[in-house]
Amino acid sequence: MPRNLPKTLLPALAAALLVSGCAGRAAPAAGPSSAAPVKGFPVTVDNCGVKTTYRRPPQRAVSLNQHATEIMLALGLEKSMVGTGYLDDRILPEYQGAYDSVKVLSKEYPSFEVLLQAEPDLVYGGWSSTFAEKEGRSRAAFTKVGINTHLNSEECPTGPVDAAAMDAEIRTVAKIFGVPERGEQQVTKLHGVLDRVESQLAGVPPVKLFVYDSGDKTAFTAGGKGIGNEMMRRAGGVNLFADLDKAFGDVSFEQVAQRAPEAIVIYDYGDQSVDDKKKFLLAHPALKDVPAIKNQRFAVLPLSSTVLGVRMPAAVESLARQLHPGRVQ
Repeated sequence: MPRNLPKTLLPALAAALLVSGCAGRAAPAAGPSSAAPVKGFPVTVDNCGVKTTYRRPPQRAVSLNQHATEIMLALGLEKSMVGTGYLDDRILPEYQGAYDSVKVLSKEYPSFEVLLQAEPDLVYGGWSSTFAEKEGRSRAAFTKVGINTHLNSEECPTGPVDAAAMDAEIRTVAKIFGVPERGEQQVTKLHGVLDRVESQLAGVPPVKLFVYDSGDKTAFTAGGKGIGNEMMRRAGGVNLFADLDKAFGDVSFEQVAQRAPEAIVIYDYGDQSVDDKKKFLLAHPALKDVPAIKNQRFAVLPLSSTVLGVRMPAAVESLARQLHPGRVQ
């Protein structure tokens, strides 16, 4: 997960950009407009405590973080985008052409000033760190200069983060951009994969799982409040740390040993390779009697597939195939 964020430029630059770069921009979608009404609008969205009324579809959106970007590309919204940034993985092949047509603003998070230069009317973030207040990118800061924001709902769940939450996120973004029919098409397509896996796993005993994201002093793992918990269940597993009341959190390796996982799911991303993570776990003295370690039973998922987005069903299928070889085709 993104933990280290780049520093912003000086506030004075922001002030200058507000005068030179933003003064001529059209009225933001959230505000009053004299333009002709658009079919299906206005649309009001209450997102993570921020209520926004869109009077027309955004035309200059910026997406940050892989899962936000791929939701937009899956909905065919690349022509409504003026920028993107911060991938954890390669873009899905079916979206590569569309992705290449969008300007990459930065490798990780662009500064507030760089975002202002793109003159967006909407910034859509995947992780809450997109809108880090200490980096000058709070949602309030964007609102102040007339730019709307949307945050992936896994970062502020109001209920279980499950397949229904995936549907709601896709449908909400589709509604904001005035393409609800594309949202329905995506939901139908994604549930086709989930339904197929469910039928193939009927009656299978669940495998006890521990997710290893990262960490050496403690283990950073998937808790019960994220989509990863639902993915494990749908893949024929059970998350041994579902009682952790957050999407991700730290546990001790002694706790992992006590819960005795039968398999370990490694989240693949960043500078530490999967092989290095396996070697670390296999050599950890606290884990030597854990069944997953004794049997060297590992499954691997890219981090980009373990968050609320369009990759989730394919990741469920991949995990199910690794946990139950022969059952899932």
